Amino acid sequence: MQPDAHTPSSIALAFDPRGESHVAPGFHPERPERLAAARRGVLDAAPTATAVALREPTLDELLRVHAAQHIERLERSLERGQGFIDGDTFFSPGSRAAAWGAAGAAISAIDALVDGHAQRAVLLARPPGHHATRDRAMGFCLLNNAAIAAAHARARGLARVAIVDWDVHHGNGTQDIFDRDPTVLFTSLHQWPLYPGTGRADEVGHDDGRGSVLNVPLPADSNGATYAAAFERIVLPIVEDFAPELIVISAGFDAHERDPLSSMRLASADYRWMAAQLARVADKLGHGRVLLALEGGYDLRAIEQSIAESVRGLQSPADARHPQGELARDSADALRVVTKVQRELWPVLR
Repeated sequence: MQPDAHTPSSIALAFDPRGESHVAPGFHPERPERLAAARRGVLDAAPTATAVALREPTLDELLRVHAAQHIERLERSLERGQGFIDGDTFFSPGSRAAAWGAAGAAISAIDALVDGHAQRAVLLARPPGHHATRDRAMGFCLLNNAAIAAAHARARGLARVAIVDWDVHHGNGTQDIFDRDPTVLFTSLHQWPLYPGTGRADEVGHDDGRGSVLNVPLPADSNGATYAAAFERIVLPIVEDFAPELIVISAGFDAHERDPLSSMRLASADYRWMAAQLARVADKLGHGRVLLALEGGYDLRAIEQSIAESVRGLQSPADARHPQGELARDSADALRVVTKVQRELWPVLR
């Protein structure tokens, strides 16, 4: 029997405490305290969340999304114990266990959803993953947890997976991995311009995957009303038309108004509304499966409050309040550009 998707007990929590062992040599915004803050938020919203039994990923499971050279190069780097892969991306003696543990937790969360133990799951993982490409670690990310989750869902027999990335930075790694895959829809709402400099509206996928990439670049100072308009006019119609059998949310909370690394203006309650809308789509499609996977977010209070609100949105979609505020002219212009590009690929927008 399927659990009720709208009760706290239906939240499956995939959390590997080894994520806290990934530590920079000095102060770094991607710090262990982020994981503790996120866990407090989840348990505040869902105190009876069920812990997922975790396992390590196999090499074959990692190779579904990463090149063998990337895994080998990463292993060699991590053997050095402490250092930087690039100016942003560090590693420490605990990073190997943390990164592989995060990938294993992603896989375990998918198993819980596919096996019917829950309809909503939360993945709390460090390091984050959405900048890790098929063959490169970058942007604080070593392995791409959301991509590993989506690929595992496909391997478990789900026909289509949608990934919605609301981190303030474009999920270039996830796009790189699924750019030619028509079975995975990748959607990213992100501040533009901002690191890593990818995610233009005209990046729509290649070859058989043309139309499987939906980028929504947004101007600085975009608020909840802007994100709501993007969801209602573009994201939700396309995701529903794609009819995924699982929705993965790459849930960065760095578009929050308190975050030090961006210039966006989301409030914690806005994340509740966005999570609720994706949960409603999953319910409408008849399966209810949603995985919320932690990505960025660098203000601890904002992380804790925003992930708590997101989990509440997953549990009780009907109770989420629509974001308030005005849609600025530059935001409306940005959405018109995206709509013009995507309506050539998705007739549902016409």
